[in-house]
Amino acid sequence: MSDGCRLYLISPPKLSAANFLGPLKEALAGGDVASFQLRLKDVTDDEIRRATDTLRPVVQAAGCAFILNDRPDLAAELGCDGVHVGQEDASYAEARAALPNGIVGVTCHDSRHLAMEAGEAGADYVAFGAFFPTRTKEPKTQADIDLLRWWGEVMVVPSVAIGGITIANARQLVEAGADFIAVSAGVWEHPDGPQAAVREFNALLA
Repeated sequence: MSDGCRLYLISPPKLSAANFLGPLKEALAGGDVASFQLRLKDVTDDEIRRATDTLRPVVQAAGCAFILNDRPDLAAELGCDGVHVGQEDASYAEARAALPNGIVGVTCHDSRHLAMEAGEAGADYVAFGAFFPTRTKEPKTQADIDLLRWWGEVMVVPSVAIGGITIANARQLVEAGADFIAVSAGVWEHPDGPQAAVREFNALLA
């Protein structure tokens, strides 16, 4: 078991910030959450701005890093703690230029090559996945759990495991050495609610 695997929350792909504040506060009250990524799809810049301005203070007040997906320019403008970029989004270099002191994470799918490139460039974490089937987004790749073991042996840059992670399947990722497990539907759609979900994930990670 790796020591210190932590929870990385990802927002639902569609949300009303005002309605989502309640579930978000519940989740953050459930226990340790390392970071929260706002990942909204097919919305305007102003919608991202409004959602960020509503949610970021709550996340940061809980001692949790607020990460914006895809948009280094808006992350810098809106006082986010970091940005997460995919392979089709802004480049790592653009993201780092926008957030010289922020967290920059990079999606590496199931690619050792992309992960090595990102790690050597200075990424703060690399994200591997999808490990399990997910409805949140259409996964481009199916990652093998051995990838996490390999990465932990060769690199010190933290790894984030993503894709269809639930209480039922998370343990094997933790045992393989993931530094963070990224969860969306596994928290927001938990039958007992987000607070119970985060409490259960923390018990698993302890």
